Amino acid sequence: MATILVVDDEIGIRELLSEILGDEGHAVLLAENAGQARALREQEQPDLVLLDIWMPDTDGVTLLKEWSVKGLLTMPVIMMSGHATIDTAVEATRIGALDFLEKPISLQKLLGAVEKGLARGKMVQSARALMQAQPKSNGNPPSSEQNPGETSVIEVDESPSGRALLELSKLKLDEPLRDARDAFERIYFEYHLRLENGSMTRLAERTGIERTHLYRKLKQLGVDVGRSSRRSSS
Repeated sequence: MATILVVDDEIGIRELLSEILGDEGHAVLLAENAGQARALREQEQPDLVLLDIWMPDTDGVTLLKEWSVKGLLTMPVIMMSGHATIDTAVEATRIGALDFLEKPISLQKLLGAVEKGLARGKMVQSARALMQAQPKSNGNPPSSEQNPGETSVIEVDESPSGRALLELSKLKLDEPLRDARDAFERIYFEYHLRLENGSMTRLAERTGIERTHLYRKLKQLGVDVGRSSRRSSS
């Protein structure tokens, strides 16, 4: 499934989360302080981090900010605390945390947050793969004279990855985070729907989201499943 790093100075919390996440099929890494978390982040490249805010050496928000400044916030991070204020939660979200869980954490909220975090991580990875896989253009307009075997700029742009990159280029980074995030998710799901020829079963398998939640998510984002399917076959 996924590799999840749990960072908490309370051994009881670490053991409980390890047991729950292990039962879900995830590989769980445990750190009791920021120092261990830094080392595991570098060595194991976890898919998701559950990070406690109040720790004795370096608090979670400071560690989160450190990762952000150094460009190491490449995985979703969910903050945890039993005493944090709303201001602290807002600050963590502003820095880059995906979610905030208040202790004691219910099983339903934990698994829901983990599912959302892993889905978000897959979206980011797919976007990076798109950027790396897309052939680079020299910036010149396509020529009407083309050598045999060459791929035209128009053909590249009409591919699923080309369309997705075109839409990604239109994202407005100066708008509210929620709006920008929804726009990105819409592009992500439409891209994968084209790849899967509109199959919701294969889309659920590819994204790791249960079908019922997936339908609800697509409806919320305004993604037309039928329209995306027709696009892929046009």
